[in-house]
Amino acid sequence: MVSNETQSSGIGEKIRAIRDAEGLSRTQFFELTGIPAGTQKHYEMGRREGVGSEILLKITQHPRFAKYTLWLMTDKTAPQAGQIAPALAHIGPESTGSDRSEKQTG
Repeated sequence: MVSNETQSSGIGEKIRAIRDAEGLSRTQFFELTGIPAGTQKHYEMGRREGVGSEILLKITQHPRFAKYTLWLMTDKTAPQAGQIAPALAHIGPESTGSDRSEKQTG
């Protein structure tokens, strides 16, 4: 099932949201995608509109960012298919334990 729960935003805002969710600087994002930091900045600040297919492919074909493909292209998510929005991305180390206390009450 595809969800329409995300709010539409410009491509620059989406690139920034992905970088933020992944904890990446523009330089780190460049190292992974090949999209120059200056180009990213122009998109993120709204100075450049209409992202070309080459830029979209660099993002969506990278294994780390493939989970954002549906959202990036359509503003939709499909969590059951692994397609999420950055706000739903897990940030930080994988949790291996429960958040519950082992102490019994009552």
